[in-house]
Amino acid sequence: MTHPIRPATPADIPALTEIWYQGWHEAHAADVPAALTALRTRDDFTRRLIGFDAGLRVGGPDGAPLGFVALKPDEINQLYVAPSARGTGLAAALMADAEARLAAGGTPIARLDCGLGNHAAARFYARQGWREEGVIEVMLDTSDGPFPLPVRRFTKRLSQ
Repeated sequence: MTHPIRPATPADIPALTEIWYQGWHEAHAADVPAALTALRTRDDFTRRLIGFDAGLRVGGPDGAPLGFVALKPDEINQLYVAPSARGTGLAAALMADAEARLAAGGTPIARLDCGLGNHAAARFYARQGWREEGVIEVMLDTSDGPFPLPVRRFTKRLSQ
């Protein structure tokens, strides 16, 4: 199955919100403090999606995306796919698109963070050539201000 990756449109935001909300709660809610889970509402995910602007790319039809990747400088900040798209190659296509965009922007070594309990994502990153560097503490963006959380840091050399 081919997965053309494209810029997100405003019509995609409601579906992306639901993919991220459901995926985040499935992957992280059991492993993070309850205070963080309480802050991760649908409105919070919508606010954060809109904030990615041009850094947000999706796979799937306009208005009905099946997954997304969001970039920040030198970082893959988010990568989620709908349950119906898991195992189809969409996550790998989103990852390849993100890596190519980071490399084209001059990022020699990219980074991404992974929840401590998200072992499926960690295995996916390793299969994509990412190297786990260890646990660090990051400050997450929330509607209530920065929230400290330990995460697994991964890196990947994109250019020589």
